[in-house]
Amino acid sequence: MTNLHGFGPLLMAGAWMTIQLALCALPLGLLLGLGGALAKTSPYKPLQWLGGSYSTIVRGIPELLWVLLIFYGTVGAMRGLGSKFGNPDLALNPFAAGVIALGLCFGAYSTEVFRGAILAVPRGHREAGLALGLSRGRILWRLILPQMWRVALPGLGNLFMILMKDTALVSVIGLAEIMRTAGIAIAGTKLPFTFLWVAALMYLVLTSLAMTGQHYLEKYSRRGFVRTA
Repeated sequence: MTNLHGFGPLLMAGAWMTIQLALCALPLGLLLGLGGALAKTSPYKPLQWLGGSYSTIVRGIPELLWVLLIFYGTVGAMRGLGSKFGNPDLALNPFAAGVIALGLCFGAYSTEVFRGAILAVPRGHREAGLALGLSRGRILWRLILPQMWRVALPGLGNLFMILMKDTALVSVIGLAEIMRTAGIAIAGTKLPFTFLWVAALMYLVLTSLAMTGQHYLEKYSRRGFVRTA
């Protein structure tokens, strides 16, 4: 039992795949979320419409469906692109499709977190920057974003823990993460209760580590900040 009937290494490999999926999808989701929030808070109507459409459409469709759409729905386009470069069998592998789908969904939800954080920065700070002759780009980079992160981190941390668990959805396209490797172990041993609990504990450990990292990031972001009554 110490090596889980020989499936211990396979489950550890699945855990490592889950970590890779989450860490690769995170920067993509952060970029999409920040871009969506800047678009929604922009004074330009077309950008507001673009940011709102992205967050509404992506959040309105289940994550599992996005995984299937990106993996299977891009087959024709990828083959058409590959045929132009002499590779007619070009296709997204399950890992790339999973990262894109998870990053897309994370970005849609983080758009609202970023938007709320941007709006939480007092308007007077922007006006002070303009009075000092700073460009809008420097005001965003030097004044708004540093303050925004402190407000956004709790929400982003919660979304990252959801992202860690949503990696289980990628098992439907054949990627050997925690749930798929647990399924393989169950099929080989006929011990569903044992390996489902092992998978649950693995997710619990990963999310606990994420919570610890979130705590220290929030503590770091609050350095020098004085709470006023």
